[in-house]
Amino acid sequence: MVIRQVFTPILIAASLVLLVSFAIRASFGVFQIPIANDLGWFRTEFSLAIAIQNLAWGIATPLFGAFAEKLGDRKAIVVGVLVYALGLGLSSMASTATGHQFLEILVGIGIAGTGFGVVLGVVGRSASDKTRSLALGVTTAAGSAGQIVGPPLTQFMLDTMAWQSVFLVYAGIILMVLFALPFIKAPVKATKKEVEESLSKILNIAVRDPSYILIFIGFFSCGFQLAFVTAHFPAFVTEACATIDPNGILAKMGVKDTADLGAVAIAVIGFFNIIGTITAGALGGRYSKRLLLAWIYLGRTVLSAWFILTPMTPTSVLIFSAIMGSLWLATVPLTSGLVAYIYGLKYMGTLYGLVFLSHQIGSFVGVWLGGDFYDRFGSYDVVWWVGVATGLLSAIVHLPVKEMPYQSRVQVV
Repeated sequence: MVIRQVFTPILIAASLVLLVSFAIRASFGVFQIPIANDLGWFRTEFSLAIAIQNLAWGIATPLFGAFAEKLGDRKAIVVGVLVYALGLGLSSMASTATGHQFLEILVGIGIAGTGFGVVLGVVGRSASDKTRSLALGVTTAAGSAGQIVGPPLTQFMLDTMAWQSVFLVYAGIILMVLFALPFIKAPVKATKKEVEESLSKILNIAVRDPSYILIFIGFFSCGFQLAFVTAHFPAFVTEACATIDPNGILAKMGVKDTADLGAVAIAVIGFFNIIGTITAGALGGRYSKRLLLAWIYLGRTVLSAWFILTPMTPTSVLIFSAIMGSLWLATVPLTSGLVAYIYGLKYMGTLYGLVFLSHQIGSFVGVWLGGDFYDRFGSYDVVWWVGVATGLLSAIVHLPVKEMPYQSRVQVV
């Protein structure tokens, strides 16, 4: 019965949108070396393009959330898909770093329209109080499934065609998610009091609430760590990891060099992320979301410190990828669920979208800083330690969050 309540047509269709969108988004790190070698770009130039993409994604997410709440979820997704495809198509023709950086604004906007802000809002409003946290976890896990497919598929296509052609293939694939739209129509679940409140009023309440500010700050490190790893880990592994044993298990599985290992590492993160996000969603329905978030950020902090202090081998890469994957997007169902629980469902998309902006500011800094510091120092070490520090900060700031409905808290006061 619970499975039937969770796996509704709306959830399945919404998950498909996320899967395709995130499969493409997670692949950009694999393009870094081929594009840089082909066009003669510095690592900083490509990193800035991806950083701009992440920032545009963050800025556009609350706007798409408000768009969906005012004009409809399906219309928001249609706009996102079309802009996404346009950005990918035009990126295939970019020959300068500046041009590519500008076009990544379109890609970022497209990701926002097909990403968490809109899709989790749909799923959150369509689910019951009992199944909401798990439903959000399952939907988030769908994005991880895309991460499993995207990087290895991209590496395979890059072995057989030019990177420009791969962008065009992905432009066509993202358009295919439009076939899922007929199933995406979530009811607006809100109390009478929530309906009477305007969007501007609820935003004013949220930004003045210390708990909301702490959630906003805490999501920064999530974006920093995830975007840095997604954009730079394949190149990091390619250049810094010990060589693959030609007679070992990895070689027999088709991982012939460290470039293949870098793509596989992202896929491993995606695989374990499916387990992690579903587990986090299930636990979020039973235990304190803020405490679960604190433990996840602490776990990432310890893991990253261990990885950078340990000589890199194929084994350490896979261990890191597996554990990091289990913690990867586990923060998303918990953070979005926490926002919905505290502030209600009516404007969940917008309020979570605003929090997600912090995530994407962190993404911008993580991706850009990674490329800039690599070109300056020839190493990613400093950026890894910045990620460790921000992760510890996020673990701490979630502890004082008041995890109770805002209206109840006001009445108690």
